Amino acid sequence: MPGLDLPLVFDAPKRGRPPTHLADLDRAQRTEAVTKLGLPGFRADQLARQYYGRLEADPEAMTDLPAAVRTAVGAALFPTLMTPVRHISCDDGTTRKTLWRLHDGTMLESVLMGYSDRTTVCVSSQAGCGMACPFCATGQGGLDRNLSTAEIVDQVRAAARAVAEGELSGGAPNTRRLSNVVFMGMGEPLANYNRVRDAVSRIISPAPEGLGISQRSVTVSTVGLAPAIRRLADEGWQVRLAVSLHTPDDELRDTLVPVNNRWSVDEVLSAARYYADTSGRRVSIEYALIKDVNDQPWRADLLAKRLRKHLGQLVHVNVIPLNPTPGSAWDAAPKSVEREFVRRVVAGGVACTVRDTRGQEIAAACGQLAAEG
Repeated sequence: MPGLDLPLVFDAPKRGRPPTHLADLDRAQRTEAVTKLGLPGFRADQLARQYYGRLEADPEAMTDLPAAVRTAVGAALFPTLMTPVRHISCDDGTTRKTLWRLHDGTMLESVLMGYSDRTTVCVSSQAGCGMACPFCATGQGGLDRNLSTAEIVDQVRAAARAVAEGELSGGAPNTRRLSNVVFMGMGEPLANYNRVRDAVSRIISPAPEGLGISQRSVTVSTVGLAPAIRRLADEGWQVRLAVSLHTPDDELRDTLVPVNNRWSVDEVLSAARYYADTSGRRVSIEYALIKDVNDQPWRADLLAKRLRKHLGQLVHVNVIPLNPTPGSAWDAAPKSVEREFVRRVVAGGVACTVRDTRGQEIAAACGQLAAEG
């Protein structure tokens, strides 16, 4: 399928290409890589089962692999992609943010969260972000580079292993299994489309092809790259789409979400409807509620009207109290205003709830990730 013809502001700066990793490769490519090392083809399946099934990324710990070949396999297929710089926890240990240093010194963050009924990892798809939304710390920091497929997948594998080894408090009772993945960390996932697509494929495919997480437990977010939303729909998956709308009117959205100058609210919601119809999944609309900016009652009414027109019942609004970021003059709407906003959206015939805020005190909440070393 042709590229998305995105404006240059979305392009990642040229950096050294990350080394090829097992998670970058599909089955045929894994087999080819293994045979080039002089190993029988069945070793490719064996290595994939170790990585995706046992969550093991160190060939020296793969006891079913001959000791004499582990070093060569490690160098060729398991280069060190990410090194944890630090873990910071809050919410009584149920939220943990990890700062990662990549092979070229690039920094990024991911967040692991345990709830009573699920365990979720929020992963980054880019280092930084080129969308320039003024209320988001990531967007204000600019775009460093796109992440490779393996750099995305390995965030999920590392989180799954941490959960399995009991490193996170909370999570689903009587289980140590990562259940949910949300692409809501650093970056605009659909601006790194091919690698995000391949990463999602690895995440939802059963071992030895992937991590075996249910499609319906994976959420891909976007600020509204309409052609890419339609392209994602055509993948034929049932992952959830989350659209960061933040206001129902183009005049304000041109400022809050600058990509709106390229694709208007109507174009974004039309693409979202195509996604809902194609996938059979309800679309999530993300709305960061900002005091005296987008929290007016008339905007709640207009939001409900436009969502009902475009999406009918195939939509749910997540109101997100604005999380503070350094140097920002904006603040969260008062709780009384928040309650009235939600009430009006619901009265307008659209499901609407306030999202549980996690990780705010360690700058791990929505819009706060900045990968500061």
